[in-house]
Amino acid sequence: MNTLVAVAIAPFGVGNELGQEIAEVVKVIRDSGLPSRTTSMFTEIEGEWDEVMKVVKEATFILAEKGIRTEVVLKADIRPGYTNTINTKIDKINDILGG
Repeated sequence: MNTLVAVAIAPFGVGNELGQEIAEVVKVIRDSGLPSRTTSMFTEIEGEWDEVMKVVKEATFILAEKGIRTEVVLKADIRPGYTNTINTKIDKINDILGG
């Protein structure tokens, strides 16, 4: 079943600058081949439920397996019969706003 998630995977206890660790997480997500988009607060991933959850687990464990305490915030939208919602949701809003 098609699933769109917004996920934030963040390390704790590694200092004030987290860019290196976040880049490792985002690399795992991008390398998965699933449609994704990263913003300043979350990364969205779309695909079948099991595929998406596998990527979330792998991205989380890239830090956790290094002994880094890791927090995951996840929001999921499961919408049967729809695909490409990572783009169509934004397109609908842009159409309404006229741009």
